[in-house]
Amino acid sequence: MDINWQCVSFDELSTRQLYEIIKLRVDVFVVEQNCPYEELDNKDHQSGVKHLLGYLNDELVAYSRLLPAGISLQHLSIGRVITKQSARGSGLGNQLLEQAINHCNQYWPNQIIEIEAQAHLQKYYEHHGFVKHSEPFMLDGIPHIEMQRAN
Repeated sequence: MDINWQCVSFDELSTRQLYEIIKLRVDVFVVEQNCPYEELDNKDHQSGVKHLLGYLNDELVAYSRLLPAGISLQHLSIGRVITKQSARGSGLGNQLLEQAINHCNQYWPNQIIEIEAQAHLQKYYEHHGFVKHSEPFMLDGIPHIEMQRAN
């Protein structure tokens, strides 16, 4: 899968890209997972936040949000990790997480990366070097765990 990756700040996003991001996040997290949550959480536009977008033939098929320490969690964090349903099963999720980790290393070298992972995805994140750092807890009605990765 030949993905075109872009990693930009909020101010560098076009209005079309912003719409595509919000649509993808709502389509998967709210509609597909039937999980109403605070999508517009005032973190997207914070200073230092990066948006990682993966395009296949001009279609947004992968996304994650990279947040400096203290904006969402104590450490540098990766959130809103998402792939479009029609593009799943091709290894795109692994590419996305590898890109997210690489960009975190580029922007914030030698920092711990933290995530609040949906508990059923623990093995996926462990495959990328994350280690379980908490007991399961409920977040927006879905079991999650905190995980960390040394950078």
